[in-house]
Parts: sequence; structure tokens; C-alpha cells
Amino acid sequence: MRVHYLSHVPFEQLGAMETWFQERDISIRHSLLFAGDALPAPADFDVLVVMGGPMGADDDPRFPWMSAEKALIRESIAAGKKVLGICLGAQLIARVLGAPVSSNPEREIGWFPVYPTPAGKNDSVGRLFADAPTVLHWHGDTFAIPNGAVHLLESEGCRNQAFRYGDNVLALQFHLELENGNAQALCDACPDDLAPGRWVESREALLGDPQRFEDARQLLGRMLSAFLG
Repeated sequence: MRVHYLSHVPFEQLGAMETWFQERDISIRHSLLFAGDALPAPADFDVLVVMGGPMGADDDPRFPWMSAEKALIRESIAAGKKVLGICLGAQLIARVLGAPVSSNPEREIGWFPVYPTPAGKNDSVGRLFADAPTVLHWHGDTFAIPNGAVHLLESEGCRNQAFRYGDNVLALQFHLELENGNAQALCDACPDDLAPGRWVESREALLGDPQRFEDARQLLGRMLSAFLG
């Protein structure tokens, strides 16, 4: 299996996914879009992972690589490649599939539970969240569920947390991949996001419990196994 991931900012990398791929001898390549790396062709990979970032999914005028990135996502979906989107990556997938991305009523930053929807309870990925695990969120925008997609997960702070499109596309608004060091880098890079809010935790609360990161890592592995086979 060949994985290629797209990174939009230095502080949004594979995190715990990298170890999971390495342990299975999965080839990993990347395009650091912020550094001007070229995009791959769909023939170059089996799995495309689209990471997060602070920009919006409609910020094409500000980021010259975004239109080409969306075209790659569209081509990859059409080619039947596995496509996994996280946070901004999920929003970009939604846009490619014709769904709007807009501001969430409130920022959601910190550790909050997600719940499977009725459809999610019957899905191989959605079932992994049957006990409403607490996961790490960091976003101000939200996506609508594209036509033809299955809405898998929701939270109290943001209704649309995950969807699956066919068998080859999975979009997650939240972050299972962040390890403690990745989360620290995110806090350092985006401190203004931590301004008080109903669904915003402090830096100390966000980073203070190592077991939460370990639980997320374990759940990430189960999710990747269910999605990638």
C-alpha cells in the first residue's frame, strides 16, 4: 500500500498515523503544499490523506495550490482511491463533492465526545464510536453532508463530525492523529483560537491528560483498520 499525504502548514503532520503506517511497512510520501511541493498523480498512490490547517476550504484566491489540490481530490475519488480527510481535509472533500463549508455556530477546541448517528451505528467506522469516546477537536468551520454521503458522527458542539462517501472516502472533522507534541505545536501556532468559549478548553486542559492521547491513538488504529482494510 502506498500513502501520500497533503500538508498545508508545518504544524499539521501525520502524527500517530505515521507510526501506524510504518509498523505495517506502508510506503509514505508527502506534498508539503506550504513549501511549494508538487502534487502527485492519482496513479502514484493508493491512499490520499488530506491534513488540516487554519485556512478555509474556499480560500483558493489566498492559496494558489488549493484549486489544484481540490482537482486532485476529485480525480482520486473518481479513480476509486482511498481518500481520508481530517479537519480542513474533510472540508475540502465536502467542497469537492458539492457541499458548502461555513462557520460553525461556535468554535470547538478541546476534548469532547462524539456520537454515532443512526446511520453511523450501522457503519464499520461509525460503530467504533458506539461508546461516545472523547476526541480532540480544533475547528471554527463545519461542512454540510454531501449528497450521497452517509452522516456518521456528531457532537454537541458541531452536528457534522464525519461522513463516508462510498467505500473509499472518509471525512473526519476531529483529530485522532494528534500526539501531545503535535497538539503543543498547534497551541503555539494558533493561540488566539483558545480564546474562551462554550466549547473551548484551555491549553492546560487540552494538553494535560496523556491518557486521552493514548486512547485516541488506539481508536485511530481501529479506525484505519476498518477504513483501509
